[in-house]
Amino acid sequence: MWRRDARAHCQYCYLAGSLSGPPITRVFANIDDVLSGIGTHAGRGTITSGTEERGHEGTTFELSCYTDPLGIERVTGSLAEAVRRVGAGDYGDDVSLRFTTKFDDVTELVTLDHRRRTRVRLSVNADDIAHRFEGGTARMPARIEALRQLALAGYRVGLTIAPIMPIPGWQEQYGRLLSNVAEALSDVPDLDLTAEIITHRFTPSSKDVLLSWYPGTKLEMDESARTAKRNKFGGVKYVYPKDTMSEMRTWFVEELESVLPEAQLLYWT
Repeated sequence: MWRRDARAHCQYCYLAGSLSGPPITRVFANIDDVLSGIGTHAGRGTITSGTEERGHEGTTFELSCYTDPLGIERVTGSLAEAVRRVGAGDYGDDVSLRFTTKFDDVTELVTLDHRRRTRVRLSVNADDIAHRFEGGTARMPARIEALRQLALAGYRVGLTIAPIMPIPGWQEQYGRLLSNVAEALSDVPDLDLTAEIITHRFTPSSKDVLLSWYPGTKLEMDESARTAKRNKFGGVKYVYPKDTMSEMRTWFVEELESVLPEAQLLYWT
Protein backbone atom coordinates (compact mmCIF):
# COMPACT_ATOMS: atom_id res chain seq x y z
CA MET A 1 0.00 0.00 0.00
CA TRP A 2 2.47 2.66 1.12
CA ARG A 3 5.73 2.97 2.99
CA ARG A 4 8.05 5.89 3.59
CA ASP A 5 7.79 9.00 1.40
CA ALA A 6 11.20 10.31 0.32
CA ARG A 7 9.81 13.60 -0.98
CA ALA A 8 10.04 15.39 2.33
CA HIS A 9 13.42 16.27 3.85
CA CYS A 10 12.82 16.87 7.55
CA GLN A 11 16.24 17.30 9.08
CA TYR A 12 15.02 16.42 12.58
CA CYS A 13 13.29 13.11 11.72
CA TYR A 14 13.17 11.08 14.93
CA LEU A 15 12.58 7.87 12.97
CA ALA A 16 15.86 8.18 11.06
CA GLY A 17 17.65 5.88 13.48
CA SER A 18 15.15 3.09 12.86
CA LEU A 19 15.64 2.96 9.10
CA SER A 20 17.95 0.35 7.61
CA GLY A 21 19.09 2.70 4.86
CA PRO A 22 18.34 6.01 3.14
CA PRO A 23 14.65 6.96 2.84
CA ILE A 24 12.98 5.64 -0.27
CA THR A 25 9.48 5.62 -1.67
CA ARG A 26 8.10 2.10 -1.68
CA VAL A 27 4.53 1.45 -2.77
CA PHE A 28 2.55 -1.72 -2.12
CA ALA A 29 -0.20 -2.45 -4.62
CA ASN A 30 -2.01 -5.13 -2.59
CA ILE A 31 -4.41 -2.73 -0.93
CA ASP A 32 -7.06 -5.43 -0.47
CA ASP A 33 -4.64 -7.56 1.55
CA VAL A 34 -3.41 -4.62 3.59
CA LEU A 35 -6.86 -3.36 4.53
CA SER A 36 -8.18 -6.85 5.25
CA GLY A 37 -6.11 -6.76 8.43
CA ILE A 38 -8.54 -4.21 9.84
CA GLY A 39 -11.14 -6.90 10.38
CA THR A 40 -8.62 -9.08 12.17
CA HIS A 41 -7.48 -6.40 14.63
CA ALA A 42 -10.61 -4.30 15.19
CA GLY A 43 -11.75 -4.40 18.79
CA ARG A 44 -8.53 -5.92 20.10
CA GLY A 45 -6.66 -2.76 21.00
CA THR A 46 -5.63 -1.94 24.56
CA ILE A 47 -5.47 1.86 24.42
CA THR A 48 -9.13 2.59 23.74
CA SER A 49 -11.03 -0.59 22.92
CA GLY A 50 -10.34 -2.30 26.22
CA THR A 51 -11.01 0.66 28.50
CA GLU A 52 -14.28 1.72 30.08
CA GLU A 53 -13.74 5.44 29.55
CA ARG A 54 -12.74 5.22 25.87
CA GLY A 55 -14.19 1.94 24.67
CA HIS A 56 -16.98 3.78 22.88
CA GLU A 57 -14.41 5.24 20.47
CA GLY A 58 -13.93 1.90 18.75
CA THR A 59 -10.64 1.02 17.05
CA THR A 60 -8.54 3.62 15.22
CA PHE A 61 -5.92 2.58 12.68
CA GLU A 62 -2.88 4.83 12.14
CA LEU A 63 -1.83 5.37 8.51
CA SER A 64 1.27 7.50 9.10
CA CYS A 65 3.60 5.67 11.49
CA TYR A 66 6.54 5.68 9.08
CA THR A 67 5.22 7.72 6.21
CA ASP A 68 3.22 10.69 5.01
CA PRO A 69 0.62 8.98 2.82
CA LEU A 70 -0.70 12.23 1.35
CA GLY A 71 2.72 13.00 -0.12
CA ILE A 72 2.45 10.17 -2.65
CA GLU A 73 -1.33 9.98 -2.92
CA ARG A 74 -1.29 11.26 -6.51
CA VAL A 75 0.64 8.13 -7.46
CA THR A 76 -1.05 5.50 -5.29
CA GLY A 77 -4.63 6.58 -4.63
CA SER A 78 -4.41 4.26 -1.61
CA LEU A 79 -5.27 6.87 0.99
CA ALA A 80 -8.52 7.87 -0.69
CA GLU A 81 -9.48 4.22 -1.13
CA ALA A 82 -8.87 3.49 2.55
CA VAL A 83 -10.90 6.53 3.62
CA ARG A 84 -13.70 5.58 1.24
CA ARG A 85 -13.93 1.96 2.41
CA VAL A 86 -13.83 2.78 6.11
CA GLY A 87 -16.35 5.57 5.58
CA ALA A 88 -18.69 3.12 3.88
CA GLY A 89 -18.48 0.83 6.91
CA ASP A 90 -16.81 -2.03 5.01
CA TYR A 91 -14.96 -3.05 8.18
CA GLY A 92 -17.65 -2.20 10.72
CA ASP A 93 -19.14 0.93 12.24
CA ASP A 94 -16.60 1.09 15.10
CA VAL A 95 -13.52 1.42 12.89
CA SER A 96 -11.82 4.72 12.06
CA LEU A 97 -8.60 5.97 10.51
CA ARG A 98 -6.16 8.74 11.24
CA PHE A 99 -3.00 10.11 9.67
CA THR A 100 -0.65 13.08 9.89
CA THR A 101 0.64 15.06 6.92
CA LYS A 102 2.86 17.97 5.99
CA PHE A 103 1.29 18.26 2.54
CA ASP A 104 -1.71 20.23 1.36
CA ASP A 105 -3.23 18.57 -1.72
CA VAL A 106 -6.58 17.56 -0.24
CA THR A 107 -8.57 18.12 -3.43
CA GLU A 108 -9.82 14.53 -3.66
CA LEU A 109 -10.13 13.92 0.08
CA VAL A 110 -12.69 16.70 0.54
CA THR A 111 -14.98 15.01 -2.04
CA LEU A 112 -15.08 11.63 -0.28
CA ASP A 113 -17.97 10.27 1.77
CA HIS A 114 -15.82 9.71 4.83
CA ARG A 115 -18.69 9.69 7.38
CA ARG A 116 -16.35 11.38 9.91
CA ARG A 117 -14.49 8.09 10.33
CA THR A 118 -11.12 9.62 9.46
CA ARG A 119 -9.18 12.19 11.47
CA VAL A 120 -6.60 14.17 9.49
CA ARG A 121 -3.88 15.87 11.55
CA LEU A 122 -1.75 18.57 9.98
CA SER A 123 1.83 18.66 11.22
CA VAL A 124 2.56 22.32 11.96
CA ASN A 125 5.41 24.30 13.46
CA ALA A 126 6.88 27.75 13.95
CA ASP A 127 7.73 29.46 10.66
CA ASP A 128 11.49 29.52 11.28
CA ILE A 129 11.61 25.81 12.04
CA ALA A 130 9.43 24.79 9.10
CA HIS A 131 11.36 27.02 6.70
CA ARG A 132 14.78 25.80 7.82
CA PHE A 133 14.26 22.11 8.57
CA GLU A 134 11.25 20.87 6.52
CA GLY A 135 12.41 20.79 2.92
CA GLY A 136 10.07 19.56 0.20
CA THR A 137 6.89 20.03 2.23
CA ALA A 138 3.95 22.41 1.89
CA ARG A 139 4.48 25.82 3.46
CA MET A 140 2.68 26.61 6.67
CA PRO A 141 -0.11 28.82 5.23
CA ALA A 142 -0.94 26.06 2.73
CA ARG A 143 -1.12 23.43 5.49
CA ILE A 144 -3.43 25.60 7.57
CA GLU A 145 -5.66 26.20 4.55
CA ALA A 146 -5.75 22.42 3.94
CA LEU A 147 -6.78 21.96 7.58
CA ARG A 148 -9.61 24.44 7.04
CA GLN A 149 -10.81 22.72 3.84
CA LEU A 150 -10.83 19.33 5.52
CA ALA A 151 -12.73 20.65 8.54
CA LEU A 152 -15.30 22.34 6.29
CA ALA A 153 -15.71 19.01 4.49
CA GLY A 154 -16.71 17.46 7.81
CA TYR A 155 -13.52 15.64 8.70
CA ARG A 156 -12.40 15.36 12.27
CA VAL A 157 -9.10 17.20 12.25
CA GLY A 158 -6.07 17.71 14.44
CA LEU A 159 -2.83 19.56 14.98
CA THR A 160 0.44 17.74 15.43
CA ILE A 161 2.65 20.56 16.72
CA ALA A 162 6.05 19.01 16.35
CA PRO A 163 8.84 19.08 17.03
CA ILE A 164 8.70 22.07 19.36
CA MET A 165 12.02 23.86 19.84
CA PRO A 166 12.79 26.77 22.19
CA ILE A 167 14.23 28.93 19.42
CA PRO A 168 14.63 32.69 19.97
CA GLY A 169 11.18 34.23 20.14
CA TRP A 170 9.46 30.86 20.29
CA GLN A 171 6.46 32.20 22.24
CA GLU A 172 5.75 34.82 19.58
CA GLN A 173 6.17 32.36 16.70
CA TYR A 174 4.04 29.59 18.19
CA GLY A 175 1.52 32.17 19.37
CA ARG A 176 1.19 33.40 15.80
CA LEU A 177 0.80 29.82 14.57
CA LEU A 178 -2.07 29.11 16.96
CA SER A 179 -3.74 32.41 16.11
CA ASN A 180 -3.55 31.62 12.39
CA VAL A 181 -5.13 28.22 12.99
CA ALA A 182 -7.86 29.75 15.15
CA GLU A 183 -8.69 32.27 12.44
CA ALA A 184 -8.80 29.59 9.75
CA LEU A 185 -11.21 27.42 11.78
CA SER A 186 -13.34 30.19 13.30
CA ASP A 187 -16.38 29.59 11.08
CA VAL A 188 -16.23 25.79 10.83
CA PRO A 189 -19.48 24.21 12.06
CA ASP A 190 -19.34 21.15 14.34
CA LEU A 191 -15.56 21.38 14.66
CA ASP A 192 -13.82 18.32 16.11
CA LEU A 193 -10.21 19.34 16.77
CA THR A 194 -7.42 17.61 18.66
CA ALA A 195 -3.85 18.66 19.45
CA GLU A 196 -0.72 16.61 20.00
CA ILE A 197 2.38 18.47 21.17
CA ILE A 198 5.82 16.89 20.84
CA THR A 199 9.14 18.42 21.85
CA HIS A 200 12.30 17.81 19.86
CA ARG A 201 14.40 14.84 20.90
CA PHE A 202 17.04 12.63 19.33
CA THR A 203 18.86 9.37 19.90
CA PRO A 204 22.55 8.67 19.21
CA SER A 205 21.60 6.58 16.18
CA SER A 206 19.16 9.13 14.76
CA LYS A 207 21.76 11.87 15.21
CA ASP A 208 24.37 9.88 13.30
CA VAL A 209 21.96 9.14 10.47
CA LEU A 210 20.70 12.71 10.22
CA LEU A 211 24.22 14.14 10.15
CA SER A 212 25.09 11.74 7.34
CA TRP A 213 22.04 12.88 5.37
CA TYR A 214 22.33 16.58 6.18
CA PRO A 215 25.99 17.29 7.08
CA GLY A 216 25.42 21.06 6.92
CA THR A 217 22.35 21.10 9.16
CA LYS A 218 21.95 23.84 11.77
CA LEU A 219 19.76 21.61 13.92
CA GLU A 220 20.83 21.66 17.56
CA MET A 221 21.76 18.14 18.70
CA ASP A 222 24.15 18.85 21.57
CA GLU A 223 24.02 16.12 24.21
CA SER A 224 25.61 18.41 26.81
CA ALA A 225 22.65 20.80 26.53
CA ARG A 226 20.09 18.02 26.98
CA THR A 227 18.83 15.56 29.54
CA ALA A 228 19.36 11.88 28.84
CA LYS A 229 16.35 9.61 29.35
CA ARG A 230 16.72 5.82 29.32
CA ASN A 231 14.05 3.21 28.68
CA LYS A 232 13.77 -0.21 30.26
CA PHE A 233 15.73 -1.74 27.39
CA GLY A 234 18.73 0.53 27.95
CA GLY A 235 18.05 2.83 25.02
CA VAL A 236 18.70 6.54 25.46
CA LYS A 237 17.15 9.67 24.02
CA TYR A 238 18.08 13.29 24.61
CA VAL A 239 15.34 15.72 25.56
CA TYR A 240 15.33 19.31 26.78
CA PRO A 241 16.20 19.99 30.44
CA LYS A 242 13.40 19.84 33.00
CA ASP A 243 13.09 23.62 33.42
CA THR A 244 12.82 24.18 29.67
CA MET A 245 10.24 21.42 29.29
CA SER A 246 8.18 22.80 32.17
CA GLU A 247 8.25 26.34 30.76
CA MET A 248 7.19 25.21 27.31
CA ARG A 249 4.47 22.89 28.59
CA THR A 250 2.93 25.57 30.81
CA TRP A 251 2.95 28.09 27.98
CA PHE A 252 1.46 25.75 25.38
CA VAL A 253 -1.31 24.44 27.63
CA GLU A 254 -2.35 27.96 28.62
CA GLU A 255 -2.07 29.35 25.09
CA LEU A 256 -4.01 26.48 23.59
CA GLU A 257 -6.82 26.94 26.11
CA SER A 258 -6.89 30.66 25.42
CA VAL A 259 -6.59 30.74 21.63
CA LEU A 260 -8.08 27.37 20.63
CA PRO A 261 -10.43 26.36 23.46
CA GLU A 262 -12.16 23.90 21.11
CA ALA A 263 -9.01 21.79 20.83
CA GLN A 264 -8.71 18.64 22.92
CA LEU A 265 -5.09 18.21 24.01
CA LEU A 266 -4.38 14.51 23.63
CA TYR A 267 -0.88 14.55 25.00
CA TRP A 268 2.32 16.48 25.59
CA THR A 269 5.68 14.76 25.35
